[in-house]
Amino acid sequence: MPTEYLNNIPLKVIAGPTASGKSSMALDIAGKCNGEIVSIDSMQLYRIIPIGTAQPDAADKALIPHHLVGIYEIDQRAEVYTFVELAEKAIRDITSRSRVPILCGGTGLYLKSLLYGLDQLPGDNDLKKRLDKEYDDPAMLKELQNRLITLGDQQVVDKFTNNRRRLIRALEIRLLTGKSILELQNEYRPRLRYKLDDAVYLAHDRAVLQERIAARTRQMLKSGWIEEAENAIKAGLLTSPTAHQALGYKIIDRYLRGEIDLAKLEELIITATWQYARRQQTWFRHQHPELSAMTM
Repeated sequence: MPTEYLNNIPLKVIAGPTASGKSSMALDIAGKCNGEIVSIDSMQLYRIIPIGTAQPDAADKALIPHHLVGIYEIDQRAEVYTFVELAEKAIRDITSRSRVPILCGGTGLYLKSLLYGLDQLPGDNDLKKRLDKEYDDPAMLKELQNRLITLGDQQVVDKFTNNRRRLIRALEIRLLTGKSILELQNEYRPRLRYKLDDAVYLAHDRAVLQERIAARTRQMLKSGWIEEAENAIKAGLLTSPTAHQALGYKIIDRYLRGEIDLAKLEELIITATWQYARRQQTWFRHQHPELSAMTM
């Protein structure tokens, strides 16, 4: 473990699959420990889709401060790099007021990137600024890819494809070290950047979680999710850079088009949500040794 962390006040972490009860637990803990909640959810960033992404309601936000909820428009791209910057800023703000940050959510990659860092490989701010200025533009993507290929980083281009931020970082590493970022990442052993306290992921019995997902889906549909989806789709949700990935909206679009009835809509959303929850469970079991399983 590192001897120095990015904060002096330990973070609390409540992770787990969708519909596992993370939010209610975070609210309860925050009320007891002078805490504030930092959402670790890539889709809760978007303000236009609060029902479908299970965002805290006005009463919950009035009770406990929440961070990184409803701050993006749907045409904004959600990237792990930007998320980490925003989350770090929120944590600094919370701890500067001697309050306790509580990380709560189910986007595993975002949580891992925040806790361990995107990477701890060499960097040079001046070089980074120069490369950003030169290549951080969609029109320069092909030139960026070709430069990496010329330097021997075909595998990097194949892996990161159209992710300019990753490709620019890979080029920075190649120019600084003469080595591929993939080679150096294989040598890198991640270390926690934050001191943790009560870091858990919620583990439910299969049948229990399935029923929780079904019950929450029905409640969301009764609470105006279809109307919310219709408005969001009209606003461009399904063609947005990343908000289109929000679970359930493409299925609701099929219902709005008359392709499926309400019963089928509910069934398909429950199935898709369960499949997503299974992937989340696998991620937390294998990617987060710092989290303890809390059987519910």
